[in-house]
Amino acid sequence: MKEEIRIGGVGHEQFPALREAFEENFIDRGEVGASVAVTQNNRLVASFWGGYKHDAGAAGETTSEQWQKDTLVNVWSTTKGVAAVCAGMLVEREKIGFDTPLAEFWPAFAEKDKRAVTLASLLSHQAGLCGFRQPVSPEHFYDLDGAASELSEMTPFWTPGSEHGYHALTIGILLSALFRRVDGRSLKEFVEQELAARFGLDIHIGLPERLSGQASDVVAPADMSTSNYATELTDAQKAALMNPLMSPDIANTQAWRAADNASANGFATAESLALLYGALATDGTLGSATLLGEKVLEQAITPQTDKAIDLVMGMESQWACGFLMNTLGIYGPNPSAFGHSGWGGSFAFADRDKAVSCAYTMNRMGTVLVGEPRASALISALYQDLNRH
Repeated sequence: MKEEIRIGGVGHEQFPALREAFEENFIDRGEVGASVAVTQNNRLVASFWGGYKHDAGAAGETTSEQWQKDTLVNVWSTTKGVAAVCAGMLVEREKIGFDTPLAEFWPAFAEKDKRAVTLASLLSHQAGLCGFRQPVSPEHFYDLDGAASELSEMTPFWTPGSEHGYHALTIGILLSALFRRVDGRSLKEFVEQELAARFGLDIHIGLPERLSGQASDVVAPADMSTSNYATELTDAQKAALMNPLMSPDIANTQAWRAADNASANGFATAESLALLYGALATDGTLGSATLLGEKVLEQAITPQTDKAIDLVMGMESQWACGFLMNTLGIYGPNPSAFGHSGWGGSFAFADRDKAVSCAYTMNRMGTVLVGEPRASALISALYQDLNRH
């Protein structure tokens, strides 16, 4: 029988509801290993962690390595918010503008109706390059140059800038290839040298080999399927959601962990994600250095799309420059909150009205696309605590 779950952390007195909800996730909602962290006024004020790095019960084991404060895990599309911050950093350094056409750095974007694609329209999922037209395998995403070249030569699925549709796996490929043209480094290299080395954040694109012992496996629930989409799909939806079909177990492979795709293969701790968004929730500084200046930060979080039906996801959404606006209320009661969530439940968001950020990482993936029960419970509890103060 597995040992009793031990919860570690700080901030119990200030955030009792959050602490209780975190523990209840293990008792009532099938949590295996997880962390949640909160910043307020750009300072870490709560951090809880607990559980196990592997699903010992599923493996028929009696014990498993405990989840620690610094446990890394694949956060899937929560990575996209990290990529958005990095894009803003290039704008801050005046290497590119949000309104700069990609064709200025990437000539292929001057052809096949892509001349209007800007950095902002790419980040806000308006580029129309949400997937590949030809069948591809998961291994296709490991060839960054080949995949980026194929996407850049495609005709978009819709007129860029006219509508938006979630670029589930392609946005990271396009951004990393753009980073090489603008900055000289891939997005993976940029994150490692800037966010990890310079700012001291435990955030990475892929998993550096030196940190493999710090990482948790992803745990897929038995009832998870990647093929349970509606049968009546548009070509854009098929390309984005089913080409290829992805198994959660791919995140535990060496090939995935070595790849450079800021769409989905970021590894991070909850504390570091909260600290990153804590800067966005306040003045854009992280420690003693500027991450994003106020002008660029305001540009980054200004909505770029209407509140409209996403052509890929089939539900209403609104995008800023890489951040999901809180249209559906998944990030609490403040409609101007913004952030990003990942397949299975992870999230990171900022609420500038309260100068608060929150991030959640876990290894057992949930099956609910929007409003994952563990994530929803944590965010609801967070605002209960904030409203008590």
